[in-house]
Amino acid sequence: MRILGIDPGLGITGYGVIEISDNNTKVIEAGVIRSNSKYKMEKRLAELHRKVQSLIREVKPHVAVLEELYSHYKHPKTSIIMGHARGVISLAVEEEDVTLVNYPSTRVKKAITGRGHASKEQIQRTVTSLLQLKSIPEPVDITDALALALTHANVCMHDKRRYD
Repeated sequence: MRILGIDPGLGITGYGVIEISDNNTKVIEAGVIRSNSKYKMEKRLAELHRKVQSLIREVKPHVAVLEELYSHYKHPKTSIIMGHARGVISLAVEEEDVTLVNYPSTRVKKAITGRGHASKEQIQRTVTSLLQLKSIPEPVDITDALALALTHANVCMHDKRRYD
């Protein structure tokens, strides 16, 4: 199974593709999609949509995983902007006929570290260890995307064991 994790953002969208086969998990590709901050919002969103759609066509995932939208009362504009990014990413996933799954950040943190309120640094270290990477992926958006993909892999394995 090939899983595409996407950490949505307007300026930087992190992505990570993992493949699971016979209890072996490996990273296929990971990186970031950037949009030009000099462009107007609609052009940035169109650019993000095109790049995500191109990524999906290239890596051919079975499922895409996004972090659920959350908002913080001190930064409401951030959640609105993230909602725009999630919208065009969700559209690209749908247009490419890939299953979309969403997880809240606390579920991802708990699946990866065992703690629902783990720090970014704990997530980075654990993802690096779980995937046996030589170094911590930078920027953190990549690690977050890989954590989303690993969470879904964990859920799938748990469900499979339950029904075996």
